[in-house]
Amino acid sequence: MTTTDEDAGRQVVVVTGASRGIGAAVARLAGARGYAVAVNYHRDASAAAGVVRAIESAGGRALAIQGDVAREDDVVALFDRAVQQLGPVTALVNNAGAAGRPGRLDALTADDLWRLLGINVAGTILCAREAVRRMSRQAGGRGGVIVNVSSAAARLGGAGEWVHYAATKGAVDAFTIGLAREVAADGIRVSAVRPGLIETEIHAGDPGRLARLAPLVPARRVGTPDEVAEAILWLLSPAASYTIGAILDVSGGR
Repeated sequence: MTTTDEDAGRQVVVVTGASRGIGAAVARLAGARGYAVAVNYHRDASAAAGVVRAIESAGGRALAIQGDVAREDDVVALFDRAVQQLGPVTALVNNAGAAGRPGRLDALTADDLWRLLGINVAGTILCAREAVRRMSRQAGGRGGVIVNVSSAAARLGGAGEWVHYAATKGAVDAFTIGLAREVAADGIRVSAVRPGLIETEIHAGDPGRLARLAPLVPARRVGTPDEVAEAILWLLSPAASYTIGAILDVSGGR
């Protein structure tokens, strides 16, 4: 399939890690709001296909694209295929991420650390690079929007559980601010969201974690992927046209 004149006017969003959790919620909501959606996934083809079906059944357009964001070749292929089959990419949601095994730093292995850095930091940067190359008005693009998914752990520190994960998300925050200033004049808006305690599979290794920590949230509850998706879609929208370099906490006040 190749792009057409109609495709050239369409809003096309690449959502990484979109087969489940926050990424799936973003993909579904984007599809409902008129975006053509590239549903990136790493391993779970069945789950990604389910997200595509949900978008299509609601009248939207979507395509599942396998790829490991920590691999440069996969990232380039992801964007190339999205452009070829959906049209010029106008938005990126850098959602793909990994938390690793919870525990103290002295139990961390180098393999686990490199995996987190590859996905959370290098993956975010590589995907943003490909988006900028295609969106930048200096390069003939239409401009666009990038939203990075960080974490409240970046400012809370994750002590005793995920200091390694928190550090990678701190890097995402710094990257968001710097890139926002670098490409704003190219017609590209860059911001981030920092979800707090959200009901996703990241907590599967500790089933009681959400119930244990919910009382620490001023809202006295955990959040949902759909609530995070609403914040992300606002940042993608023209309503956030002067919101650049922002890091929006979606954390119930925590």
